[in-house]
Amino acid sequence: MITAEELTFRYGQHEALRGVSGTWGAGVVGALGANGAGKTTLLRVLAGIAAPSGGRLTVDGVSVTSRADRSRLRAQVGFLPQAPRWLPELTVAEFVTYFGRLRMGRQGVDAAVCRAVEAVGLEESRDVQLGHLSGGQRQRAFIAQAIVHSPRILILDEPSAGLDPRQRIRLRGLLATLAADRLVLISTHLVEDLQQFASHILVLNEGRALWQGSFADLQARGKRDRSEEYGLASDAEAGFLSLIGGAVPLGAGAGEADGAVRF
Repeated sequence: MITAEELTFRYGQHEALRGVSGTWGAGVVGALGANGAGKTTLLRVLAGIAAPSGGRLTVDGVSVTSRADRSRLRAQVGFLPQAPRWLPELTVAEFVTYFGRLRMGRQGVDAAVCRAVEAVGLEESRDVQLGHLSGGQRQRAFIAQAIVHSPRILILDEPSAGLDPRQRIRLRGLLATLAADRLVLISTHLVEDLQQFASHILVLNEGRALWQGSFADLQARGKRDRSEEYGLASDAEAGFLSLIGGAVPLGAGAGEADGAVRF
């Protein structure tokens, strides 16, 4: 379980997080927000990659305050950044093995790599170089490196980027399975992607946590607050837009059937 209490983070004079609080346990937590809302910064802080400028972070009741604390937290976390770095000449198996050995050493890593590669559906491409994969296949390889060591906490920044609808459905199933006994925290722009499997939703705007609740709660808000300015947005998208003060042009909807709210 992760608890954030009034977390802040500053880049120079810019305050990227402004007093974000919440407690999140096993299940899928979806962080929603427009570009610049603070999603990536929050995920980096919760993963132990960045130290907050203020506030308090605890994991299972233990405060994370020092560099050593953050190092121990990172060992428990599987992390997928929004723009992963990769070497095109590495095969899928080599790439996942590299991260597996970093986190596990050599013992049991081969079996762990097989499980991770199979979980993301790349078993037939395990010996293919990353540079020869499609964008969606590479994204699945990046997810495999995040889960290879069976982390207690899985944090994924825009994991469905580059995936086609079939791959996104498979990803939802994988994340739902993983979330049975661990916290899976994802950021996304795809509101509808959270409908089937997210147990909790956090809406961020300008570094602040505006709202938290279930997908059904977000839909109910959209039904209640819907107006013509939201065009053909779904109820959940309308709820999201009402929270952040967004709008879409009248008649919008063509080409938006993937459930994305764009700005």
